Amino acid sequence: MDTDVLRWFKQVAEGSTVTEVSELESVTQSGISRALARLDEQVGTPLLQRSGRRLRLTRAGEVFKPYVDVVLHQLDAGLAAVGHFVSPETGTVRIAFQQSLGTWLVPDLVRTFRTGHSAVEFHLTQVGDEPAAGPLDDGVADLEISTRPFADQQGGPPVRTRLIAVEPLRLAVPRDHQLAGQPYVRLAEVAAEPFISMRPASLLRRLTDELCGKAGFHPEVVFEGDDLSNVRGFVAAGLGVAVVPAPRAGSPEAAIGPVRYLAIADSGAERAIYLTWPAARPLLPAAELFREHVISRASGGQMPAPALLFPGSAPAASPRR
Repeated sequence: MDTDVLRWFKQVAEGSTVTEVSELESVTQSGISRALARLDEQVGTPLLQRSGRRLRLTRAGEVFKPYVDVVLHQLDAGLAAVGHFVSPETGTVRIAFQQSLGTWLVPDLVRTFRTGHSAVEFHLTQVGDEPAAGPLDDGVADLEISTRPFADQQGGPPVRTRLIAVEPLRLAVPRDHQLAGQPYVRLAEVAAEPFISMRPASLLRRLTDELCGKAGFHPEVVFEGDDLSNVRGFVAAGLGVAVVPAPRAGSPEAAIGPVRYLAIADSGAERAIYLTWPAARPLLPAAELFREHVISRASGGQMPAPALLFPGSAPAASPRR
């Protein structure tokens, strides 16, 4: 059923003449009359009858009109909602991100974006760093911020990926550990230590194993988990050491507490962070604005810095281009 004719029916039922509706809608009077006649045929009975110069509701029309009012109200509400959703200033951005980036990077990017786009809403979901999992929360999200590059993705929706930061890694040790007072450490120095780590499917676990392998040993992992906060908790309890992302200035992990974070002197002790978005479909305006914001901050070196280990310690590396 044509929604235009429902609107014309509503206007006539509320007192407008066909001539007035014709002028308002820029449709010929005969076109409106034919459309109203088709509506009668679809409903199965006349809805309007002539009374002088105007058309009045029949009894069937009186029964039908409240339902038309509801349909048009819901339709207009839906159109308004879609308009709100796709507007670059009032839309919604769906972001998938790794939990470890949710304490510093994602909040910073959202905060700086909303200073100029305060009405944009965000729908946030967490994803792991396992390469086998699908990108963009299996296509649900507009953008993903993670350490997964998807360079060798097999199957699934095509995506584009941009490097936005390089995050230094640290060796987390208990505060009473014999190395806790050192600013730097080589992984070979903890070859005999028990390790706390993520599960084998994790990219961070794979990177840890590679770094230890280059240092000449295979780490003895005594605890495997899915959450970096649990890894830090086991380190704090004195149950082992762990390779973790460097805490960021102002984050809870950077506060002085039961865990010390030592810079790793071994080459390659860092992990890349990527922005991913779909290649086969355009982003909605608000999501595209946020994508451009992230890339602009990355290109301008405006990503949050890691917490200093001691005065004069090195800052995080800049994104490679």
